Amino acid sequence: MRRYTVALGLLAGYSTLLAQSGENVLLVVNRADPLARRIADYYIHKRGIPLKNVCKLDILEEDEEISWDTYVEEVERPIARCLTKADLREQVLYIVTTMGVPLKVSGPGTGLAAEYCAVDSELTLLYSKMKGKSFPRAGISPNPFYRQKDQPFTHARFPIYLVTRLAGYDFDDVKGIIDRSLAARGTAEGKFVFDLKSDDDAPGNNWLRTAALALPKERVVMDESAKVLTGEKDVIGYAGWGSNDPNRHQRNLGFQWLPGALVTEYVSSDGRTFQRPPAGWTIGTWKDAAGWFAGSPQTLTADYIHEGATGCSGHVYEPYLDLTPHPDQLFPAYFHGRNLAESYYLAIPGLSWQNIVVGDPLCKLR
Repeated sequence: MRRYTVALGLLAGYSTLLAQSGENVLLVVNRADPLARRIADYYIHKRGIPLKNVCKLDILEEDEEISWDTYVEEVERPIARCLTKADLREQVLYIVTTMGVPLKVSGPGTGLAAEYCAVDSELTLLYSKMKGKSFPRAGISPNPFYRQKDQPFTHARFPIYLVTRLAGYDFDDVKGIIDRSLAARGTAEGKFVFDLKSDDDAPGNNWLRTAALALPKERVVMDESAKVLTGEKDVIGYAGWGSNDPNRHQRNLGFQWLPGALVTEYVSSDGRTFQRPPAGWTIGTWKDAAGWFAGSPQTLTADYIHEGATGCSGHVYEPYLDLTPHPDQLFPAYFHGRNLAESYYLAIPGLSWQNIVVGDPLCKLR
């Protein structure tokens, strides 16, 4: 195995970033779901979310996937009414969904013309929709905030909401997200671990190399060999290929995560479900359908949260590599003081697509 640290690259200066609070969050809870209510109560207390910033939905369907009609009538329009009634459209920057709020929207089409998408990714467009703009259901909408690392996130510049999700396998997983988020500020240590699947110049590998160059060399572990990194200690950030690394055969990496640790990986279906797999399940191949869980053999976003990460991206369906979060944008932004929501959305090229972000949007290191 070839393992080494890399040099620090030059960084453009960051503008002064605005401090945000619970007043800038709209918390969305399905009051028909007891677990959702319990999560909401805990988050409200811990983050000081004003009660007028809590949007209560009545969604009786228990499926993680819903139709477009259900999305519009039971999710999007009620949230818009909450924002309007409490006069929060401009004040709210971040929307936080909870377990019990559906995860994905079904629809026709294939490839980049697909109409199916993540609920959270579609909700990012709600600000512009409330201002009268319309969007096609098929395909992606370009993210205006993508790569805008020197710009504060404001609606005047970026007419979207940043949407994250408080989700895991159970209440304890979500409680862990919230508690670790609150403990993250002031974290001065921790390694950023970048695990390439080979030493070639595939785009995903080069994004990992660029991310490493943009961080202090003493904080970076990068591996370009065929071996999969496991058992790393004091990890504050991790990016890799997940189950798309042909050398990875284990479901969990066995990392020790610091409070505030973020994860992203190039996997097409890692955010497909938050149902808990059977205890003996592990990742497999597309050739053996008998070993799939929730329609896929791939790694799961929820596993990283369960293991101790504070935030993780995922995809409900195939996003294609270019539309996954780019680690060369995500980790430098987070290291230099952006919060979790802004760091992830700076790295995601498209909206109304397959991406989800799990975590407390207000989590930050500085």
